[in-house]
Amino acid sequence: MKLATYKDGSRDGQLVVVSRDLGSAHYATGIASRLQQVLDDWGFMSPQLQDLYDSVNAGRARHAFPFDPAQCMAPLPRAYQWADGSAYLNHVELVRKARNAEVPESFYTDPLMYQGGSDDFIGPTDPVVVASESFGIDFEAEIAVVTGDVKMGASAEQALDGIRLVMLVNDVSLRNLIPAELAKGFGFFQSKPATAFSPVAVTPDELDDAWIGGRVHLTLQSTWNGRKVGLCDAGDEMTFHFGQLIAHIAKTRNVRAGSIVGSGTVSNKGVEKKDGGMDWPKGYSCIAEKRCIETIQDGQPSTEFMKYGDTIRIEMKGKDGQSVFGAIEQEVVAPH
Repeated sequence: MKLATYKDGSRDGQLVVVSRDLGSAHYATGIASRLQQVLDDWGFMSPQLQDLYDSVNAGRARHAFPFDPAQCMAPLPRAYQWADGSAYLNHVELVRKARNAEVPESFYTDPLMYQGGSDDFIGPTDPVVVASESFGIDFEAEIAVVTGDVKMGASAEQALDGIRLVMLVNDVSLRNLIPAELAKGFGFFQSKPATAFSPVAVTPDELDDAWIGGRVHLTLQSTWNGRKVGLCDAGDEMTFHFGQLIAHIAKTRNVRAGSIVGSGTVSNKGVEKKDGGMDWPKGYSCIAEKRCIETIQDGQPSTEFMKYGDTIRIEMKGKDGQSVFGAIEQEVVAPH
């Protein structure tokens, strides 16, 4: 099934069930008003939501209405936990190579993760508000999952059973603030502003055979200022699948229902050209990666970060060509 949260003036919005084709929706008020309620009591509430979803898809829901992504908050507007990984190690390899640094061997066996702010997510069409263009504004196209309860010490396979929903992410980064923060040895903070998510979150079964072993085997599209810059395969090159990322968190703590776990920037390896050089035909899911490629090829980056008025669209289509999650469509703006 597909779930979204409509704006109603409150912090947590109203839960709606959305049709498979994203054409219509129905309030879930008779079952649950908020997504967190469903995650807390998944075994009891999800079958009821599934029945409503089936009715909406069949055109039998009496109070269905046209679905409007512009009315959406993040599917889970605020969460108990937002932990983002770096599951596509090609991204890490490019960043390190651009700095003439080696990738530590441990990176290939132990996932990189950071804990982000989860009190102020933004919706799929909400503007990206940044105080200054000088901060180095960047989009990051990712995938995320929402969990149920996962016990401390769970294995990667056990953690997969705790995945309830899948969605897309724009994990905005302020690149020019990152070096000074990391130099303190204490991780990201100011360099990671509010995160945006796709209009709908979907249960893994909606992905059918594109969901294999905790990976989404579909193409993630990134369109910057109307130009498609990324057509990255999200499946085969995901070094750590979502079960491994969740198990990494659960090594020392319980993971509670309503935790969101991100994949990190979706990234694909380059291919060798006939002249011996490298090319990246699938593009990029963040500007920083493009700048790393330019540094490797030309000795310095030439692509600038985002400016006020820039737009970003992040979307994933199924094998039928239809949008799975709806699109994240945002504009970068200055504070009012």
